[in-house]
Amino acid sequence: MKILKLVDVARSSLLKNRLRSLLTMLGIVIGVGAVIVMRAIGDGAQKNIEDRIKTLGTNLIMVRSSSNTFGGVRRGAGSSRTLTLKDPGILKEQCRLIAAVSGIVSTNDQVIGGGTNWFTQIQGVSPEFLTIKSWDLEEGTFFTERDIRARTKVAVLGSSVVENMFSGQVPIGQSIRIRQTPFKVIGVLKAKGQSSFGQDQDDIILVPLTTAAFRLRGDSQYVSQIYVSALSADVMEAAQEEVAQTLRLSHKLIDGQEDDFTVRTQTEITEAFSATTQQLTVLLMFIAAVSLVVGGVGIMNIMLVSVTERTREIGIRVAVGARSIDVLTQFLIEAVVLSVMGGVLGIASAYGICYFLQEYRGMTTIIKPEIVAISLGVSVVIGVVFGLFPARKASQLDPIDALRHE
Repeated sequence: MKILKLVDVARSSLLKNRLRSLLTMLGIVIGVGAVIVMRAIGDGAQKNIEDRIKTLGTNLIMVRSSSNTFGGVRRGAGSSRTLTLKDPGILKEQCRLIAAVSGIVSTNDQVIGGGTNWFTQIQGVSPEFLTIKSWDLEEGTFFTERDIRARTKVAVLGSSVVENMFSGQVPIGQSIRIRQTPFKVIGVLKAKGQSSFGQDQDDIILVPLTTAAFRLRGDSQYVSQIYVSALSADVMEAAQEEVAQTLRLSHKLIDGQEDDFTVRTQTEITEAFSATTQQLTVLLMFIAAVSLVVGGVGIMNIMLVSVTERTREIGIRVAVGARSIDVLTQFLIEAVVLSVMGGVLGIASAYGICYFLQEYRGMTTIIKPEIVAISLGVSVVIGVVFGLFPARKASQLDPIDALRHE
């Protein structure tokens, strides 16, 4: 009951100076709101990155040729020709930890069809490519192993290609020309959107792997890269090692000799992006935390002013029997009430800002309950820490001097 009485006295005191109390809370409101919003933006960005990387494929392992040297200049990864059309079959036959594998032959060219033309990426792939990439067909069918063996001239179009070449038309059954070679359109892929690298994944045409190698690129022995899907996320590292060892044996590399290929996983890409996002989030939260400290300093200053203004009131309380601990508790409660109210308003403002960013700016924001709880707890701690000094000063006033104060 005594604590409740002190809380009621603190509330009455704060309400007497509403504007001053509101301005005192403002620092806490801004600080708590900023911390929650910054973390929500960071977590939203993290989820966006993870979602976009997931569009690359299921438990994806990517194999590329290593770099080569020309004229004393080292070129980038994939510049050498070390991965062959046989390698995907060897991996599928010998690796126990992979679910699917597809060689990829990539080229870019002008495509003619639908009464117009369009410059796009053409990829020669295996039938398992859709499984690896977790990609579905919007309509039509996909080519089969029989098409791979027969080097059939069939194509499956991405939605961006359909939009730019066959707007208002049915693409299935129509013919397109790639490097003067006619291809029959047999399917359309579902839209995937942009990748984590900002590339339009739907601006693509898929054709049988052997067709691309023999008829389009004129390089019938080599593939640009190999996509592998591990059995599960738990065996990604083991599958990566298994793929590397199998390729070393296939390429007859001896101990001590460098790999003539590079193997990367989805996890490595995710971790690279996540590290950058987390560093940015920590920086933003540090800046927001400074606002909380500033708000705490504001509470301390206002409470010191309040002690000075109420010196005579404190003397009267002590004179009629109030103990030093009662005075300290009263002023400490006032400081905590200010910080808690500021924290609650800060949380409310954070939800409002995040709603605005999602609805009107298209940003993904994720407010986690634990962050809200921590922010409110920090505001309480700030009230205690920064309210303790003025409360202690008030409790140590000499009652005689306090009663004489004008």
